[in-house]
Amino acid sequence: MMFVITAVLLASSASAFVSPSFVTQTKRTNIFDQTKAGQNTVSAINNNLENQYVFSQRTILHATASDDATNGKKIDETCDILVLGSGPAGRSIASLLSSSKVGLDVVMADSNFDSEWAPNYGVWTDEWEAIIEKYESFGVDLKGGNCGKSIDREWQVTDCYFGGSFGIPVKERKRLDRPYKRVDKNALQSSLTPSGAYRVLKSNHISTATSANLYSPTGSLVHDESGTTITLQDKEGKSTIVRAKLIVDCTGHETKLVLRDTRSVPNDPPGFQIAYGALVEVDETDSPDKTQIGPYDKEAMTLFDYRTDHFDGDEQWLQKAKSAPTFMYAMPLKDNKIFFEETSLVARPAISFQECKDRCFQRLEHLGIKVVDIEEEEFCYIPMGGSLPLKDQRVIGLGGGAAMVHPSTGYHLCRVMMGATDMAAAIQTELSKSEPNLDRAAAAAYHAIWSPENIRQRNFGVFGGEYLMKQNVEGLRGFFDGFFKLPVELWGGFLAGWPGLPNNVNHETWIARMWFGLSFIVKIPFPVAFDMFINILSYSVTGKGTLPQSVTPLLGEPASYEYEEDDATVGDVAAKAEARQMIMESKVTKDLPVAFNEEQGDEVKEFVTTWK
Repeated sequence: MMFVITAVLLASSASAFVSPSFVTQTKRTNIFDQTKAGQNTVSAINNNLENQYVFSQRTILHATASDDATNGKKIDETCDILVLGSGPAGRSIASLLSSSKVGLDVVMADSNFDSEWAPNYGVWTDEWEAIIEKYESFGVDLKGGNCGKSIDREWQVTDCYFGGSFGIPVKERKRLDRPYKRVDKNALQSSLTPSGAYRVLKSNHISTATSANLYSPTGSLVHDESGTTITLQDKEGKSTIVRAKLIVDCTGHETKLVLRDTRSVPNDPPGFQIAYGALVEVDETDSPDKTQIGPYDKEAMTLFDYRTDHFDGDEQWLQKAKSAPTFMYAMPLKDNKIFFEETSLVARPAISFQECKDRCFQRLEHLGIKVVDIEEEEFCYIPMGGSLPLKDQRVIGLGGGAAMVHPSTGYHLCRVMMGATDMAAAIQTELSKSEPNLDRAAAAAYHAIWSPENIRQRNFGVFGGEYLMKQNVEGLRGFFDGFFKLPVELWGGFLAGWPGLPNNVNHETWIARMWFGLSFIVKIPFPVAFDMFINILSYSVTGKGTLPQSVTPLLGEPASYEYEEDDATVGDVAAKAEARQMIMESKVTKDLPVAFNEEQGDEVKEFVTTWK
């Protein structure tokens, strides 16, 4: 499980945010026509209600509102969707929503919009083909790159090295017959910035969520029943007021606007994948075989090299490498150019970048690889796992801010790009209605990426991440050697971990995940299998049942993100209507407990409930 190349960098595409002091905001309630009677229906009363009365009650908005939606501010920009952040998540959802198929008016805001993307992205070929097909269905064409379709380099095979434990020779190579690609990040960035598709504001938001749908500073971000008013600010301090129906936050894991549901389970803090990468030129003058760079075949992508023989003779370094493992990830590009990355798969707390860099060059020196030039350096910081977004938020999270990174591998790019297509469809469905409910639209967008079944699958992956964090290098060698002995349909599905990606169907149900687990545990060495069994028992308790829920029909489903009316504030409409009508007809009682108005000229009476 990898993983590093799909990096979520610490310096997110949203740049720096202002963090104002904590203040509170107030709410205002609104009313909407209520035409349905309550659950305890009295037939005669209901018939009478349908023919004579229209009741009004407040709208239950899970958002703040103000007496004036704009607070008296002059609106500089209006749009259907405001996308915050211009990384892969932001440009994916902006391209889809503004595409010819969806046709919404989209504005993207990011003061660093013109900056090139920093990470290198690696993807499985079949997953990228699924992404291409899906985006073409929206009219979004991924193009460019040396190989076309935004791809820079492709390899037909993928190599791994797990030698040094459980009788596996140090030099033994495990070859996977599954093609891999390096994304041309510049071509992808360009493809997801189609001319005329969406507008761009080179500004950032200045708000911080203090609780669900409340933001500081006061008035900087305000929701109401018809949209959201938000203040943006550019690098020179100039403010822009934007009015949007919905906001999609793609500013990364450490978003200021999307809150996490820390009361849900599992609620362990995230682990962190840390990696130091370098695009280098190597000296091949004395190389006996120009088809290789050290042990690495130029026609293969090396996914894992977990060997530690480069520390033999240095006990201190060796013990550190065993207890806090890292692996080498290698992408041969052209001639003597190759991208190396020394990666800590997942740890809490994170391993240091300097440790990864030092290990990288010690490994290369041991392998006889002479670096003569470093063209690029990359520092990858990828939070993995953690809590899902809080429910009933009007601001929609996508990408790292919505915890979409694979919790045990770090894969992200294909997951977020595929998830964006489902989110775009959900938003389009609600906004195309004559009277869209924006709270329902936001809930539908979250449900599109985190349905109860997808949450169950994620919980299975969260256990995987927690287990991998506890392993020393021997445990990880045994784990992955057994993992890749499974049929590609099983291990590929686990690495995908997202609906719509190839092989994920083998993990989408509890019985499929149970079969995967049983098939896997018999492939790994007994000490690793026994340790996994103990961890399964332990986590089944400490994880508050999320693991049994993910692999059995027991314990039901996780709570849904789908929109629900708050019936508690409505009460029994039929009973109240009957009482009011009887009071009106009574010869004794003259005062009604609620205000009502009788329209002149017809029989219709409108009852308006007073809410305090």
